Formats: sequence, structure tokens, C-alpha cells
Amino acid sequence: MSGGLFADALGPRGRRRVAVWSVLALAVLAGVAWEALRRLGDAGQLDAERWQPLADPRVIRFFLEGARNTVVAAGGGMVGAVALGLVLAVGRLARTPVLRVLAGAWVQFFRAFPLLLLLIFLAYGLRSYGINLPLVWTLVLALALYNGAVLGEIFRAGILSLDRGQTEAAYVVGLGYWQALRLVVVPQALRRMVPAIVSQLITLLKDTSLGFFVLYEELLRRGQLAGQEFGNLLQSLVVVAGIYIAVNLALSRVARRLEVRQRRRYRGGGVDLTGGPEDLVVVERDSAPAGGV
Repeated sequence: MSGGLFADALGPRGRRRVAVWSVLALAVLAGVAWEALRRLGDAGQLDAERWQPLADPRVIRFFLEGARNTVVAAGGGMVGAVALGLVLAVGRLARTPVLRVLAGAWVQFFRAFPLLLLLIFLAYGLRSYGINLPLVWTLVLALALYNGAVLGEIFRAGILSLDRGQTEAAYVVGLGYWQALRLVVVPQALRRMVPAIVSQLITLLKDTSLGFFVLYEELLRRGQLAGQEFGNLLQSLVVVAGIYIAVNLALSRVARRLEVRQRRRYRGGGVDLTGGPEDLVVVERDSAPAGGV
């Protein structure tokens, strides 16, 4: 929906006022950054000897191993979340009331369950029942359970955004309900929801940093260990933050490009998602009947 429906375009005076306030805001931010750097310099945090250990090949290899652990956990979580999300989406749209209720209850429960609390329960709570999962699988399971519930709603939104004629055409050629869902509806919904799926998977990648709290040696944990070893915790965490920012900026750029391409391809029948993980809703951008099943 265009923002022009809610406000008129700025005139010359309004544009000048916005420009002035933008310059003032940038000046304030620059002043704050300068003061922060000055104080860090006075405290010796910018001294070369604090940064020098981070250039050691052994330290670089140590960080790369942490990055590898992050990728392993993120990859496992993504596979599990996508698979679980598809199952939950199909369950919520099933014709059997029991399946719809069970899938809906699962989605609402795990979307409302704080991810950190879920991770701590899986890492420590299950041990009291004699279940000792490796830390990497604990993190993968927590990521898959939480993000699978969110992706389930994203997939369901994609399915509901399809024209009902897609399903009716599948019935005409002799496909059954589940065949139409598997061969016609779900593949089209997945293509339409690629940008939203990629955005959620980027969030999942960032959530791997929560493994820090259960001592899984992903990138953030390795940064803490290196900082404690060399007495340069701030510098080590700056490097870790830089790696996270670089990776997520690259993935976000990919997501934006996919979104532009998908909007061009489906400009007559697109779908938007509004709200956070707890209140995801579907907003249609055309008047065509929704509901692919």
C-alpha cells in the first residue's frame, strides 16, 4: 500500500526542514562517535598491542573454527526449520479438524516460547530426565523448533496468497487433494515466499549466537575466549561483530534482490507479511480470491 494514501508529498519548505534536521542528526551522531573514540583512546583500548594478537594466524584459525561451528548449527537449524515449517503449514490447512488444531497449537506454543529459554531448557532441563544431547544438536533443535513455527506461518501465507483456480485446475486434471498440494500449490507458494523465507533464515543465523549461553563454541563464544586469553575482550568482540555484520549485510542484499525479482514476477498477485513473529498476518495486494487449498 502506498504511503501517499496517508500523507501528502513534502513541499519545498518541508524538504528543507527535513534536510536541516538530517544534517543536525548526523552532526550529533558524529559528535557522539568522536567522544566515544576519544574515551576509548584515553583508556588505552585503541593501542596497537591490544589489536596485534588478533592478526596472529593461530587466532585467525581459532575464529574461523568458531565461524564453522556457527555455519554448522545454522545449516542444521535451517534444514530442520524449513522441513518443520512445511509440515506445520500443511497441517494448518488440512481438511481434518484434529490436524488443524494440533498444528495450530504447536505453532502458537513455539512462537510464544522465548528462544533463549527454549535453548536453556533443552541444554540443561533435559539432563534431569537422562537426555544428554550434544551442544550442537541442542542449538540446532532449539533453532528448528522456534523458527519452524514462524516459517510455518510464512508458508501458510504463501499458500493462501495463491489464486484458488490453481487448485481447481489441479482437480480438473485428476489430482487429489494431497497431490494438488504437493505438486501444484506448495511449489508455487515457495517461489512466492522466497524473500520472506530468506529474511527469516538470516534471523536464524543471527540467533546461533545464543549458543554462547550454553557454552557452545560458536563465533561469539570463541570471541569471548580469545578476549579473555589476551586481555582484549572489546577488540575481540569488535572483530566478531564485524564478521556478523558483513555476513548479514550480504545475505540481506540477497534477500532484497529476491524480493524485487519476485515483486516484478508476481506484481498482479503478491502478498505481504505484516507484524512480528507473534502476530504475523497476510495482507493481499489484489482483489483476487485467496486460498490455494
